[in-house]
This record gives sequence, structure tokens and C-alpha cells, in this order.
Amino acid sequence: MVTAVSTDTAAEAAGAAYAPTERTVPSRARERAHYDRETVHSILDAAYLCHLGFVRDGAPVVLPTLYARVGERLYLHGSTGSRPMLAAGRPDPGLPVCVTVTHVDGLVLAKSAFHHSINYRSVVAHGTAYQVTDEAEARMALDALVDAVVAGRSADSRPANAKELAATAVIRLDLEQVSAKIRTGGVNDEPEDLALPHWSGVVPVARTYGTPEPSEGQDPAVALPDYLTEL
Repeated sequence: MVTAVSTDTAAEAAGAAYAPTERTVPSRARERAHYDRETVHSILDAAYLCHLGFVRDGAPVVLPTLYARVGERLYLHGSTGSRPMLAAGRPDPGLPVCVTVTHVDGLVLAKSAFHHSINYRSVVAHGTAYQVTDEAEARMALDALVDAVVAGRSADSRPANAKELAATAVIRLDLEQVSAKIRTGGVNDEPEDLALPHWSGVVPVARTYGTPEPSEGQDPAVALPDYLTEL
């Protein structure tokens, strides 16, 4: 998938790992937690769909949305009239959020129901999101969001005009309180269950893409871009 633009920030200069905090240390299976930037960034850069969690009117809300990582920031976008975008537009206090990204890599089927699991890679980021008010940064973030879905697409499409830009809000979250969690490997069957007549093992899960389907009215003279054939 797309590789995010690298930027030199104070956070990157401070070290190769994010500092564990009360929010980012899991209460169980702590051996699966990772805080190094390479692991966190690789998980984030391999996806483009996240879940944005925040509190609205005293109740939790979780919304699926697109995101892109640029250096030590996550960018998300939405309508200027949406509640999270409006809340993030207030400079003080901004919008406290939790952003999660998850890849499912395998179905772990054990001989007992209790030991069924999945192999996965996930990232959880906590912090305060703020609305991007600088037009140049907003345009850069929107290009990154398009390229996060299909690398190279932003250069092969019309950029947002003034009207579209005015209708779109972009928020950013600095990567500070961040952790990754990974489960790999096989089944953890109990020794006394090994003789049971049930199949156990791992079913790999992978993302695949189908053949691109042109839109109605698409000029047949326009060739399929290389970045789509490479998917």
C-alpha cells in the first residue's frame, strides 16, 4: 500500500519508540504490545480504514472513516457540518478521540470453542484532534487520503476546487499515545483436547482486489492506469 510521507518531528527525533502510557498499555496479553515506530507505522500504512471514537452528548460514538498517516500525524476528513469535525474545530479543547486500525490475518480454529481466536495486527491512538485551518496543509492531507486508498491516484485526478474544499473539513491527530498489538502463530489447544475428533488450525485471511470496472461513459481510449494494474 502507500508509504506515507516522512517528516522530521520532535517526536521522531526523541527516539525509535512511543512511550507507553496508562492508556496504551493493555490490561492483558501485554506481550503482544509493541511501541516501536516501525511496527506502528507499517500497520497504519497498510490500511486506509479506521474507526474514530469520541464522546457526543455524553455517549460514546464510533465511526468508520478513511485516514492517512503523514509523518507523526494521522489525517481524517469529513463534512464541515459533521459533529466530530465541528468539535475538532474548536481550538480549546479540540476533540478527544481514539483512533483504531485493525488487520485480520487469520482465523485461529481450535478444538475447543474457548481457544478460538484470530491472528491480527492493530494500532490504537489516543489524543486530541484539531481541525486543519491552513489551506496548503489541508490540500496535502486530502492528497494523502486519496493516495492512501490507491497510491498515485491524487496525481491522476482533479484536485478539490474552492467550493469542494470549503465543504470538506480535515482533522489531524498527533501520534503520541500510540500502541500496536499483534497476534501471530497457531492454535493453543489444551493437551487433553488434542485427541478430540475436531479439525484445528489457521485459515489465512488476505485482502484481494477484483478487476477494475469502468464507469458508464468512460472513454475507452483512456487506458487503465498502471497503479491499478499493479493492485
